[in-house]
Formats: sequence, C-alpha cells, structure tokens
Amino acid sequence: MPVSHDYKIFGGSSNVELTARICGYLNRPVSKARLGRFSDGETQVEIEENVRGMDVFIVQSTCPPVNDHLMELLITCDALKRASAASITAVMPYYGYARQDRKVAPRAPITAKLVADLLETAGVTRVVSMDMHAGQIQGFFNIPSDHLYASPVLLEDMRKKWPHASDDIVLVSPDAGGVERARAYSKRLDASLAIIDKRRPHPNASEVMNLIGDVKGKDAIIIDDMVDTAGTLTAGASALKKAGARRVYAYAVHPVLSGPALARITESHLEEVVFTDTIPMSALAKSCPKLRSLGTERLFGEAIKRIYQAESLSSLFV
Repeated sequence: MPVSHDYKIFGGSSNVELTARICGYLNRPVSKARLGRFSDGETQVEIEENVRGMDVFIVQSTCPPVNDHLMELLITCDALKRASAASITAVMPYYGYARQDRKVAPRAPITAKLVADLLETAGVTRVVSMDMHAGQIQGFFNIPSDHLYASPVLLEDMRKKWPHASDDIVLVSPDAGGVERARAYSKRLDASLAIIDKRRPHPNASEVMNLIGDVKGKDAIIIDDMVDTAGTLTAGASALKKAGARRVYAYAVHPVLSGPALARITESHLEEVVFTDTIPMSALAKSCPKLRSLGTERLFGEAIKRIYQAESLSSLFV
C-alpha cells in the first residue's frame, strides 16, 4: 500500500543507545525533542520538530526507574498528539508492570491494564513491545498491539555457540509457566526439553523442588523472559548442576537485574547469561564477565518500517 506522508522516530531517555541503533538500521536521524525536569521534579517535554500529519514512533522502555520513564512516555505522547501527529506508535522494548496482569489477591490492582489505559488516553494509536510477561496483555488494549519476540536474535546466537550439538544440549524452562517458551526453542534447535518444578513461598524467592527431564552430561540452557533478582535463575542452575548437567547457561530477554541479581549470578553455577538490549545494563552489569548482551535493533527497525508501509510483521518470526 503506498504511503503518502513521512514518519519520524523519537526516543525517550530510557534506552538512548537502542534508539540510535534502530535509527541507524533505518538510515534515519533520531528526531529532536527536549527532555528535562522542572525544579520540583516534574517531567518536561518539548517536541522540536514539525510532526503535523506524520506517523510518529517513540522508543521508550518502561524500565527502572519505571514511574519516571512511564510518565515521560505519556507526556511525550500527549505533546505529539497536541502537535497533530497522524499516528503515535509507542515502541516499548520492555513493558513495565507486565507482571501485574491479573488479580492475585483480594483487592489487588491489575496494573498492566491500567498502563494500557493510560497509554491510550495519552494519544497512543499503536503499541509495539517485545516478549511481554503475559500474552493476554495484548487484549488489554483497544488499539492495535504488536507483540514481537526476541527468539530470532537468541536462536541465532545459540546456533553459533552450538552449531552441531543438538544431542548435547537441553533447553530448560525455569518454571511451569515458561514451558511453552522453552518448548518452542527446543523444537527450533532440535534439542531435548527439561522443566524445573518449583514453589515460591513469597515474592522474589523461589525453592526448587524437582527436575523433570534428563540433563546429565549435557549443556543446560535456561530460557526465560526476564531476570529480576535472579533468585529463580541461580536456584535453577544449582538444581541442574546437582542433576549432572555439564555446564549451565541462561538466555533471557529483559535484564531487569534488581537488588542482589549481579552478586547471585557472579557466585552461581552459571557459565554465562545472555540478554537482549531491551533494557540498558548498568556499568556494573557490563563489567560482569558472565553477562552478555545482544542487539535487537534489526527486529524493531523492521517492525517500524513494516508498520509504516502497512506490511505484515508475522514473517519476521517464521
């Protein structure tokens, strides 16, 4: 379908490097906006380019500090709406508050739905995110929502590391909820599957109970969507080593890495933990020899280009 108007890409302060790489992939400049704060801490945004009648994309992860980055995104979208942008697409590599996707206790909020409502109210006409914690969050929006997957990036790296070792690796789900994800990776790599059965006594703590599957003498690869405090990840690595795994690796999409995460990973049985760049890692995290990051600019760049040209996104994940 021919497109008669132009598009522009803005970036928030959450992931400046990823925004620059996406624009580099698309051979376009990062559009100019002034982001700052008033003396009382309120977020200040001023769009410094004409966007009237244009399709606008704003790249912003709602990663820590979550509330600051979320408010910055909402205010920027409001500014773009009032500047008469034809459409506003929020490209959110990491969708914050995604873990609060249902009522887990009486009188508890569903914050993932609240964030969806806030984005729509601010003027967002489409949302693009990667590996949301729960697939049903797509249904929280009354506007188009595109759910991208990091699997092409992660699988490419795995194939380079284990080019002919399908019999020597096993893909591991760290809990029952991640079985579908781990199974998809194991099918693509023609490898076996194992599941860690755990029970969580309280938030941000996990206790490994049992291991389903054979990992003895194999390289075990834990697959997850995010690593927060790394309690589940490191406990799972210990269980895999006790079960006879030769080496333990982990691949996860979002490096939240809060609290004791770095210390736990450093002291764990993990050989390496590979993330994507949906959340920028701190200088301390970058210095950790066990951590490595993979770029997602091609996936997001292709998504932006195809949305603008009204083309399908599903072929990116065939």
